[in-house]
Amino acid sequence: MPDAPKPTMKAGDLVHLTRAASPQFVRPITVRVIRELTDRHTYHGWTWIEAYELGPDGNARAKRALFVLREGVGPSPSGPPETAHQQIRGVPLRVGR
Repeated sequence: MPDAPKPTMKAGDLVHLTRAASPQFVRPITVRVIRELTDRHTYHGWTWIEAYELGPDGNARAKRALFVLREGVGPSPSGPPETAHQQIRGVPLRVGR
């Protein structure tokens, strides 16, 4: 039995999906990759990924399984804006009064 292809996208990758990745992306979206599903058999050059679709604020809107052309998947041109959680990271939280 042949080995599954090695993942080219890893957890946490921020990618921009356009029509180059699949005709379904008439409206481009930005996603944060959860994992590439290498155990699914696909056409040559295509892959399944699980990802969170991000809104304009950088927060996850929906978890999605997406069938994309590897060659058409590109890095996000600019990362999403920092979320409130990221903006306060490193600042100790006060407990109590």
